Parts: sequence; C-alpha cells; structure tokens
Amino acid sequence: MENNWILPALILIPFIAGFLCWLLDKVNHHLPRWIALLGMAITLLLTLVLWQQGDYHYALMTQPVFAAQFQVPWIQHLGITIHLAVDGLSLLMVGLTALLGLLAVGCSWGEIQKHVGFFHLNLLWSLGGVIGVFLAIDLFLFFFFWEMMLVPIYFLIALWGHEGVGGKTRVYAATKFFIYTQVCGLILLIGILGLVVWGYILSRGVVSFDYFFLMNVAQQIPPPFAYGLMLCMFIGFAVKLPIFPLHGWLPDAHAQAPTAGSVDLAGILIKTAAYGLLRFVIPFFPAASQQFADIAIIFGLIGIFYGAWCAYQQTDMKRLLAYTSISHMGFVVLAIYSGHLISYQGLMIMMLAHGLSSAALFMMCGQIYERLQTRDLRLMGGMSGQFRHISFFLMFFVAALVGIPGLGNFIGEFLILMGAYARYPTFTIIAAVSLVFAGLYGLILIHRTLFGQPDTDVSRIQPLKDLNVREITLLMVCVIGLVWLGLFPQSFLDLSNASMHWITTRYLPVEHGTDFIQQAATQLDQLGAQ
Repeated sequence: MENNWILPALILIPFIAGFLCWLLDKVNHHLPRWIALLGMAITLLLTLVLWQQGDYHYALMTQPVFAAQFQVPWIQHLGITIHLAVDGLSLLMVGLTALLGLLAVGCSWGEIQKHVGFFHLNLLWSLGGVIGVFLAIDLFLFFFFWEMMLVPIYFLIALWGHEGVGGKTRVYAATKFFIYTQVCGLILLIGILGLVVWGYILSRGVVSFDYFFLMNVAQQIPPPFAYGLMLCMFIGFAVKLPIFPLHGWLPDAHAQAPTAGSVDLAGILIKTAAYGLLRFVIPFFPAASQQFADIAIIFGLIGIFYGAWCAYQQTDMKRLLAYTSISHMGFVVLAIYSGHLISYQGLMIMMLAHGLSSAALFMMCGQIYERLQTRDLRLMGGMSGQFRHISFFLMFFVAALVGIPGLGNFIGEFLILMGAYARYPTFTIIAAVSLVFAGLYGLILIHRTLFGQPDTDVSRIQPLKDLNVREITLLMVCVIGLVWLGLFPQSFLDLSNASMHWITTRYLPVEHGTDFIQQAATQLDQLGAQ
C-alpha cells in the first residue's frame, strides 16, 4: 500500500501550529488563538477527507486491515519505523480529538489572558501527541507519543490552572498527575520491552517493534510470562483510564485544570487508555485477558458505584464531573472484557458521546465560573431565573450524561449492557443498577445549580450576562453531535464494525466460535435496520 501523507499531516499540523502560536505571540496576543483555531480546523478537515477516501467497510477479517498507512524507516538497527495506520476505530478517535481540540481552543478564547502563545503551544502539542497515539502502530513510536502528550498537559495545569481550589494548589495537582502517568508509562514500557525481548529470543536475533511482528510473538510466549506482560500493559493503561483504585490523580487534575485542560483530559486523554486496551492488550494477549476478565470487570464495577457515590457527595462542580468520568469508565471496562461485538460497538458510541457530553459540561463549568467566580454548588442556586441559555444547555448535557434515550450516551450504554449480558449476566445486572445512581447525581447537579434561592454574595456580581454567540456555538456543536449519535448511530457503527470484528475474533473463547460472532453481527444489522 502506498504511503498516505494525510496521516503524518494529522500529527504535524498541530505541532507546527502550536510552534507558530508561541513564535508569534509577541506580534499580537490574539494571533495565537486564530492560528490554533485554523490548525485544528485543518486537522478536522483532513480527518473528513480520510473518511471519504478510505474503505472502512471491507469484508470481515480475522486480521487487522488498515484503510491507509504511512511507513518510513527511523532507527533501523533497533527495528523501529515511523509506521502510522488508520482503521475505523482510530479514525473515529482522531476525528473526536480534532473536534474537541477546536472546542478547547474556542472555550479558552476569553479565559486565557497570560502567555497566550505558550498556552496554545502546550494545548496543540498535547492534541498532536494524542493523534499520534491513535495512529502509531509501531510500539516504540506509540510509546513516544504516549509520553510526549503528557508533558504539555502538566504545564497547562501548573501554569494556567485554578489556584487553591479544594485546598490544593495547581502545581500539586499537576505534579500528582505527572507522577501517576509517568509511573504507569514505566510499567507500560516494561510490557513493551518484554515483548521485544521475547521476539528477539523466539526469532533468534530479530529486534522489532512492529505491531504485526509482536502480535505473532505474543501468541508464542509461555502463558505465565504472557500473563505478566499483559498485566504490565493493563496497569499502564488502567491508570490513564482511570480504573479504581488507580484513579487518584483525576479529581485533583480536573479541579485545578483550566477549562481547555479539562476538555482535553475528560474528552480525549482518558480515551487513549481504552484505545490502548482494544488495540494492544486484547489482540496481543487474548487468553491472558480472558483469565483476567473477571478481576478487571469487578474493579470496573467498583469504580462505577464508587465514582457515582463520590460524585453525589461533591460540592465543587468540576470535582463532581470528574467522579462521573470515573463511574462511566467502569462501563468501558465491562465492554472491553465482555468480548462481545455488540458491546464493542456500544463502547465506540459511548466514547464518542461521553467525549462530547463531558467536554460540554466542563466548558459550562468554565462559563459559570467566569460569571459567578465560584464552582461551589452551594452558592449557585437560582440560576434558572438568571440565565436562560445556560439553564437549557446544562439540563440537556446532564440528561445526555446520565443516559436519556434519544442521545448518544443511551445508545452506547444500551449496546454495552446488551452485549455483556450474553457472557456476564450477573455483572451486567449490577452495572445496570448503577444507572439509578447516575440519575441521582444528575438531579442533584441540576437542582443545586438551577433551582433554589440565589446566594446573596454571588447575586451581587453585576452584570450577570447570559451566554454569548461564541459560547452558544461551541455548545451547539456538542448538542448536534449527541443528537446525531442518538438518532443515527449506524453511520458510526458501520465505520467501526470491521475493526471491532477482528478484535472480537481474537478475544472470544474457542467454544463460542464463528457462530457467536456471526450472531452478534446479525443482531447489529437488525438494530441498524430498526
């Protein structure tokens, strides 16, 4: 297959645009904002071009088939190449990254007033690193982008974060985030290097980080060693997801981060961990993953209830939303380890819908803080009588987050539970019960912010302006996306179907066989027809 130059362009454009933002900051403080906006708009446009040009509806295979690839030598002595590839799974994740990148630039337009160029350098470089994670299939290159996307986010929190929220400093939150992610990166590196060493031993002298080579190597590793390497990679991804009890960095990082940083963290960054589990852990170690599935799902279920309970107890709006992300990621774990095609497809819809709904709610946190100078829910009562547009959007996105039918989150959760029930009925029923708790913290959030008696100190801040055109436009993008996902999910299900199918064929136990896979595909077709 010929090299497709759109793939490296998707990564290079955010990096180049970010560098120009920093370089031209002294010329005009507004120029970096427009450069960043243009850079992410071009990235999104190229993603749509890639969608139109590629064939993502190829026949179902038992091996990965990529619609476009780009490969050039890099460090040949160590078997490292710049190998980028895209299929339906990675294309949807890249598209989500580009779209939320546009929204992150837009929501920081009025919030960031100091070091504007350097801010957009860090924001766009983190987005470029995330896109690299979704496209790289050489594992050294993947790890390179995995680590590189974290440093800019550290600076976003440490330099532009909110000081003193919840008694913690922004530097404390940034350092905690960095330590957590660096430790998990080290454990992930151990798993990757272990695979490479086994490849060297089994091939008698060949050193390679190639995706297909290491996938074949992983099938020949003795089961105890395979289980150990699987655990290393799982932990590396689990911290970033995050899975209980490895979630400690997330609430503080969200509470102190600027609005664009929270959009990046909740909408995009934690999706890289789910992607890593789907792209590497399940295909490389299917047998070990099946042995570990019960443990992983139990931790996921604990996270669902723990996150919902902690969200219910929060008085800070951002920390409440951070804990809802922990709760929702439990459904991601259930979907991944259920091994059912319908659950995998539901996971795809859920990642897209959660990215849009959580990003929109964090943007609204920033908009409310800009007007009231507080995120304390106890001081927000009565906003429904003061902000007409804020009230509508907040109720809409909370409804989306808790899974109201007709919106994308409901489709994702429904498909996940429907598919997981085939293999884990007890776990699925327990997970379904948690939806009641999601409605509870959603209602608490709505009641405390929009209704009740306004706080006298906050109400003195004049004038209290409603959303402007820029803010409404940003939120309407998320509204349209969630409605589209809720009413027309088949367009995305078709795009990711082949990618999810081959992952399912590697993961499913032998006793289920091809009939089980075909049954799942038939059910998906019937759902699409309905």
